[in-house]
Amino acid sequence: MYSERARLREEVAGPGSFTFFAPSNEAWAALPAEILDALVSNVNIELLNALHYHMVNRRLTSEELKHGSSFSSMYQDSHVHIHHYSNGIVTVNCARLIKPDQHATNGIVHVIDRVITAVSNNMQSIIDIDDDLETLRAAFAAAGLSTLLESEGQYTIFAPTNDAFAKIPQETLNRILGDPVALKDLLNYHILKQLQCAESIVSGTPMETLQGTSLEVGCDGDQMTLNGKAIITKKDQLGTNGVIHYISELLIPDSAKTLLELAEDSPVSMATRLFVDAGLSSYLTGSETLTMLAPLNDAFKGSVTMTPDLRKVMKNHILKQRLSSKSLYHGQELETLGGLKLRVFVYRNNLCIENACIAAHDRTGRYATMFTVDKVLTPPVGTLMDVLKVDDRFSQLVGAIQNAGMTELLNQEGALTFFAPTDEAFKAMPQADLSRLMRNPQQLSGVLKLHLGEGLLVSGGVSSHTRLTPLQGDKLELGVRNYTVYVNKVAVVDADLMATNGVVHAVNSIIKPLAPKADREQADGPAAAPPAVDSRRFRNDDLFEKVLRSHSSRTMNRSQ
Repeated sequence: MYSERARLREEVAGPGSFTFFAPSNEAWAALPAEILDALVSNVNIELLNALHYHMVNRRLTSEELKHGSSFSSMYQDSHVHIHHYSNGIVTVNCARLIKPDQHATNGIVHVIDRVITAVSNNMQSIIDIDDDLETLRAAFAAAGLSTLLESEGQYTIFAPTNDAFAKIPQETLNRILGDPVALKDLLNYHILKQLQCAESIVSGTPMETLQGTSLEVGCDGDQMTLNGKAIITKKDQLGTNGVIHYISELLIPDSAKTLLELAEDSPVSMATRLFVDAGLSSYLTGSETLTMLAPLNDAFKGSVTMTPDLRKVMKNHILKQRLSSKSLYHGQELETLGGLKLRVFVYRNNLCIENACIAAHDRTGRYATMFTVDKVLTPPVGTLMDVLKVDDRFSQLVGAIQNAGMTELLNQEGALTFFAPTDEAFKAMPQADLSRLMRNPQQLSGVLKLHLGEGLLVSGGVSSHTRLTPLQGDKLELGVRNYTVYVNKVAVVDADLMATNGVVHAVNSIIKPLAPKADREQADGPAAAPPAVDSRRFRNDDLFEKVLRSHSSRTMNRSQ
C-alpha cells in the first residue's frame, strides 16, 4: 500500500536486481501516528525516501548479510547496518530479520519487524542535539570521553536522562562529578563493548562494560531490563558507531561508591547503623584506604544498642589497609583501627578472619573494600586457659585440666582446637567413675587430649568429612547438620570462643573414640559404645572404657 502511494511499485515491478528489507504490516502499525503522517505528506517524497532506504541495488541473500557488514541503500547511499548475535538473531539497523530470503525474479525480500530510519550521526552528535541528555553530555565532556563517542566502533550506551541524574542525592552526585576517576568509572559502566540492539535480548545475559564489570541485560515481556529493572524508556537510537538506549535511573558502579554507599545496598543494614552509631561515619564516607568487615543482619541477635564495648567491637571491624580477599593467606595478621591483630584462616571450603567467614564477593569501592562476613568478630582476649576460666560453664573442666597437669599446654603459644566439655558433660557421668577419673592424672590427661585437635579450626571451616588429629587418640570426625557442628557425633553447643593460641567449642557430652567404620555404618542414631581402647594411646584402659561405656549408655537411653 505504501509502495503504491509513493509510486515505488513501477520500480520494484520492473527490471533490476534489488534487495528489499520489507517492514511487516505490524511494523507499519507500530509507527507513531505523527511519524507516519510526516512520511505520507510532502507529496510522498519522504515516504519514497524512507522506502528507498529499505532497498539495496543488488541481490543480497541472508548468507551475505555478515555480522558487522553495511550496505549502501538506494537513499543517498546511506548505509544499512547488519548485526548477528549469539542467540541466532540477525538485525538490520536494530530491526529483527523475521523472514529472510523471499526470492523474486528481480531480487530478494527480507521481512523485518520495524520501519528503519537512515543513520547519519555518531553517538556524540545524537547526545549533543537531545536536550534530555544535557547532564550526560556535560558529564562526558568533563570525563574526557567525548572523543570516544565520535570514534569508530560499535558500542552500546545506556544513556541516563536529566531526570535520572536528578534522582541521585545532590551530595553523592557532586562527589562523583568532582572526582575524575569516579566519574569516568560511572560513565564507562553505562557503555557496553559491543553493539546490542533491543531485539537481540531474549534472556538475562551478563555483558561486559568499558568499566570492566558486567551489567545483566535482559527482558521482561516486551520490556528491556538492566540488572533486573525495567528502566529503559527509549530503545535503539542507532548511530554510525553504536546504539543508545535511554534509561530513567543512573547506574553507579561499586568503584564509584563510598563504603557507606556499598553497605546501603547490601544485606548489612544493622552493621551499617552500628558503624554510624559508633561514630565511625567519617571512615565510611572518607577517602582513606580501608577494608570494612560487615556482618550480615542475621549475625545480630535481637535488638542491639550502642555501648562503649560495642563501639570498640565495631572499630575492630575496620582494617587499616585496603585488601582483596583473593590476596589473603593462611596465618596472615590484619591490623584494625582499634589496634588489634586479626588472624586469617584459609580452609578448603572457606576463608575466615578469626571466627567470621567471608559470606559474599568483595565489594570494592572508590577508596575502600567491604567484606561481608557471617558473624560478628570476637577477637581473642587471652589463651585457651583464660577463655575457660572466665566462663562459668567450664568450672569442672578447669579443675580437670589442673589435675591432669595440662595448664601449661593450654597457656603456651600454639594453635589448638578444644572441644571443651561443659559442667553438664561431666555431670552426665556416673559420680563414682568421675571421681576415679579425676584421681588418675594420666588417664584424665588421655581423655582431655582426645578433645584437643591439632590446628585451629573455626566452625566456618567445617565441611562434610572434616577431620582433626587429636593430641591423643586416632581421629576426630566433624560435620555440619542443620547449621550445627558435630564432632564424633557430639553436637557443639557454642562455637568459636577465640583464644590467642586456639579456639574453644563447647560440648555437653564427653567425646568418645569412634567405632570402626563397619560398626558405625550399622548404627542408627547416637554413637555406639566404643571398642576397646588402644593401650598405646591410653593407660588404665579398663577404667577409661568403663567410664565411656557408662556415659554412652546413658546418652543412648536419653535419645531413645
